[in-house]
Amino acid sequence: MSIKIVPDWMVNLEDEDIAFIKKFILNSGSLKKMAKEYDVTYPTVRLRLDKLIQKIEIEDRIEEDSYISLIKRYAVDEKIDFDTAKVLISEYRKNIEGADAE
Repeated sequence: MSIKIVPDWMVNLEDEDIAFIKKFILNSGSLKKMAKEYDVTYPTVRLRLDKLIQKIEIEDRIEEDSYISLIKRYAVDEKIDFDTAKVLISEYRKNIEGADAE
């Protein structure tokens, strides 16, 4: 069994976010081409990219969190499965983001 190493900033991205990133790269970072491919306006693609940037920035801010590091270590050591780790981290982040909004 091969283990995929996923960068921290990608762990909680949705599949559609990863597909967007792939298309963005394949389109040489052209938002104009992306708009055409998705059949939407340029501002719509720009907004989607801005939201994706925010998700990645949030990941970077809490990357050093000891709880998240512990969960990731458990997943790497196969003490818990990857899907369980992903759910635990996602729920933890929701709580952190909710606390930041208050």
